[in-house]
Amino acid sequence: MTTHTRPEHDETTATAAVAHPSPAAELLVRLDLLRARAALLVDHRGAGDPTAGDPLRGLYLSEEAVQHVLRTAGRPAAAPADQEPAGSDSARMAGRDRLADLAARLGLTELDVRILLTALAPDVDRSFEPLYGYLNDDVSRRRATVGLALDLCGLPPHLAEARARFHRAAPLAALGLMTVDEPERPFLGRGLTVPDRLVAHLLGDDTPDAALAGHLRPLVAPAAARDPSYGLSYDSSQDSEFTRRLAARLADGPLTVHLREHREGDGLGCASAALHAAGLDALHYSGPEDRIPDLLREARLRGSAILISPLPDQPATLVRALAAADVPVLLIGTHPYDPQWCDRDPLVLDAPRQRAGAVSDWAAALDTNPNPDPDAAPDGGSGLGFDLAATVAPYRLGSDRIRRAARAAHRLAVFDGTPVTAAHLRVAARQQSASGLERHARRIRPDVGWDDLVLPASPLARLHELALRARHRDRVLGDWRLSAGGGRGRGVLGLFAGESGTGKTLSAEVVAADLGLDLYVVQLSSIVDKYVGETEKNLERIFTEADRTDAVLLFDEADAVFGKRSEVKDSHDKHANMESAYLLQRLESFDGIALLTTNLRANIDEAFTRRLDLVVDFPFPDAGQRLALWRHSLARVPCAPDTDPARVADAFELAGGSIRSAVVTAAYSAAGRGTPVTTADLLDGAEREYRKAGRLVPGEGNW
Repeated sequence: MTTHTRPEHDETTATAAVAHPSPAAELLVRLDLLRARAALLVDHRGAGDPTAGDPLRGLYLSEEAVQHVLRTAGRPAAAPADQEPAGSDSARMAGRDRLADLAARLGLTELDVRILLTALAPDVDRSFEPLYGYLNDDVSRRRATVGLALDLCGLPPHLAEARARFHRAAPLAALGLMTVDEPERPFLGRGLTVPDRLVAHLLGDDTPDAALAGHLRPLVAPAAARDPSYGLSYDSSQDSEFTRRLAARLADGPLTVHLREHREGDGLGCASAALHAAGLDALHYSGPEDRIPDLLREARLRGSAILISPLPDQPATLVRALAAADVPVLLIGTHPYDPQWCDRDPLVLDAPRQRAGAVSDWAAALDTNPNPDPDAAPDGGSGLGFDLAATVAPYRLGSDRIRRAARAAHRLAVFDGTPVTAAHLRVAARQQSASGLERHARRIRPDVGWDDLVLPASPLARLHELALRARHRDRVLGDWRLSAGGGRGRGVLGLFAGESGTGKTLSAEVVAADLGLDLYVVQLSSIVDKYVGETEKNLERIFTEADRTDAVLLFDEADAVFGKRSEVKDSHDKHANMESAYLLQRLESFDGIALLTTNLRANIDEAFTRRLDLVVDFPFPDAGQRLALWRHSLARVPCAPDTDPARVADAFELAGGSIRSAVVTAAYSAAGRGTPVTTADLLDGAEREYRKAGRLVPGEGNW
């Protein structure tokens, strides 16, 4: 027996390494420990191995060598006292028989279990490698073969029922637990391998398969599931009943469910709640189709469901690959189910609509008070310093998007060095609502408020009512069942009518700002097309994007699209009426917030007017309102002490837009001189606005 001694290091070097520790010195110490471990293994093997001194050791196996392996198998050399055996924690954690659990869950027979155990043995205990090489009469073949597995199971190789357990359609191969390799060899000589992930699972490792890295997303239980005090995110009785019935069906046994969403994100929260209620974990997958076999195996090993959200545009191959009877699968998307996707039709359901302002999920994501008391504090008792319910009321975000928005709001607050505010929350929520609307509309980030409006009491009250409708439409039209039915949506539609410059577009921006939403002004040039049918297609793209986006849609100068239908005299009239008919139908099912502006209310077709929730008339300002508009526009402009906007407001009948333009002209004149704005500057600006409009300037030449 060869004796191995540990090389001695120079004492001076060792002392220096201890006195002045460095990364290199630490590495040398670790290598010394490894060298000591290797020496123990060499001594252990040489102690009783009859082939220790054989120069051909490892190239062939004698019967004496195999007997030695059988005597010493499963008895590793003792580790040094200062080392913990690798994997000891995992061994202690995997206390139960995972192989038996897996067999029971997947319906494997006792023969299947024996075959699987035979195939995976060399991956767990390497002493089986020389044994299998000896039994295969080929030292290089250290895995089990079909013939060897049958021999170890005590079955004759000609038994058809036993041979069938190795076929591709048999459970072990079909479930991805074992593969039969080398198809070019005779059947009994083909090798058996098992996936590394299966071995790791049986040894207590629950780390997902590396092939799925980057394709699995966490599926967090809704707030009500994590803490009952939060209440349900889907808190209407109809939605709760749907979730309860889906959970009961999932608990009965594996099935495939297709949840069709009205709006992206509707189904994810519902599916998460149902899975949690059914006691099922889920693998939320978004990745390529070629990883589906790995995904199914992972779900089988963990006893989990598979959730795909959202479905790709062409989901047929994906759905067909997931059609497994032994794994619960939930497919979520906005596309209707197509029977051509697979032969085994799933349970097809319509997901409940996502409710705006899911306060419980927002509170959970922000880690704040789940039971706000409106009478406890001005902020509703949330502890945030603002009314959470009112802030999040306009946003129809799913649970996943809500958590992402909450994280973004926290990051914005850290950047500003302040606690989370309503403004942070609104900015973060708008980021989660970004869409493709900018391809067809101009986005405006509102930077105005109610104080910027100078309007009579009646139109101002209608605008406040419009914002109120946008916040409470789910409760009124959904919970209280006041929707007209017939597939009608829960949108809010308003018409702003009045002369140019009376504040219609500004009012739309103020409403959007009050709701914490972006304003998208539709570009009519990107809608109207000379080719038949293209205008309707462009409008459909806009409405579809608006349905899935939390935003306010503004059709400025809506007469061009929503004008009156005319008597059909030629093909142009026919197609124009078809566009109007399409719009009438599309507005019925619209779920967003859309505002129309027109300079002449009579130009709008009466059929559109009937479908509007509110019509706000913007009157031309009288002298008192004109003075208020002049003063509001001059609020931040340096003016001379004797500047008199009342004189200009009384003399010139200008709308708010023209007044602002006149103030801008006066400000440029004053800036060029380097002096404050004077009354003469204001008069000059007002006169220019009159001339631009082709109007006669009152008292021209007498100022």
